[in-house]
Amino acid sequence: MGRGRRRPTVGRPCSRSSPRSLDAMRAWQTTKAGRPMDVLSLNEEAPPPQPYPGTVLLDVVAAGIGLPDAFMCQGSYHLTPRELPFTQGQEVAGRVAGWGEGVEGRKIGDRVMAVTSFFTGAGSFAEQCLGLDEFCLPVPEGMSDAEAAGFLIPFHTAFIALVTRGKVEAGETLLVIGAAGGTGQAAIQVGKALGARVIATAGSPERADFCRSLGADHVIDHRSEDIAEAVRAATGGRGADAIYDPVGGEAFQSATRCVAHEGRILAIGFASGSWGRTDTEHLVYNNYSVVGVIPTHYDRAFKERTQEQLLAWWSEGKLRTRIDDLLAFEALPDALERLVAGGAKGKLALAVDPSATAPATR
Repeated sequence: MGRGRRRPTVGRPCSRSSPRSLDAMRAWQTTKAGRPMDVLSLNEEAPPPQPYPGTVLLDVVAAGIGLPDAFMCQGSYHLTPRELPFTQGQEVAGRVAGWGEGVEGRKIGDRVMAVTSFFTGAGSFAEQCLGLDEFCLPVPEGMSDAEAAGFLIPFHTAFIALVTRGKVEAGETLLVIGAAGGTGQAAIQVGKALGARVIATAGSPERADFCRSLGADHVIDHRSEDIAEAVRAATGGRGADAIYDPVGGEAFQSATRCVAHEGRILAIGFASGSWGRTDTEHLVYNNYSVVGVIPTHYDRAFKERTQEQLLAWWSEGKLRTRIDDLLAFEALPDALERLVAGGAKGKLALAVDPSATAPATR
């Protein structure tokens, strides 16, 4: 894989595995702050990453592409690497090529999906990256590279939001804002697996149809309808028991106007460019909760238990990473611009290795 010539490496710092290495690798690098088209540069001779304690060196096959990757170009994401240039890419499917100190039980060539050490600049938009050992899990038989690359962050986020933090129960009404996006599509599916009634918001008829194909019971066009009024109309005035909000901004304010008594607003992200702002007085007098959600602050055992349940649902056909496109490595800047413009349904994935497999047609 890749254009660099492989050579054996002996005594690599912090490595216990004598990892296979590249002399140099192809890597997308952010060189300054700005729009993806303006600041991303493809380096054909980038130095490969060196594993440090608790990380796994991976030969990248496919990379998931998300809005945080675009926000890192702009410097607006809270975990943007501090030093330029850097390589982002939070999600990866690949094969184990080595590991750092403290890592046990790995085998060279194992097929895994992982959350990367993107915050150190060793993300997955390159021929090799570093995965976090505690968030590096086997890819099940039958899952394509593109699906695996986009599975962990969306579905673990949705599970933690709806199960661990939101405690959504069968029969409750779940509103998913930004439901046609990468994390929104996961929330619809996890919500349905839990037995919830799912209301989704989308910005076009095509995206509304996409949400219905995932199992949404009711879809609101947020460009032509007032979200809060539409939710109240669809629930007999009661509102939504749980609201999954990866958008923030005005969408969060809409959520505060249609959350049910003792309901939960699950704050996931800021796809709008700004976080939702909580009015504590309004929260108290309307008796609802705002709950923050992030999938990284859990131990390995929790992540493994979560993955076990998610893959059980996946094996039953209840969950699928919906990949809008598996794109050539060279197409990354265009892909990020497309995400910022809201032009993708579900996930986009990058074929870092041309052999990367796409999902079977369903």
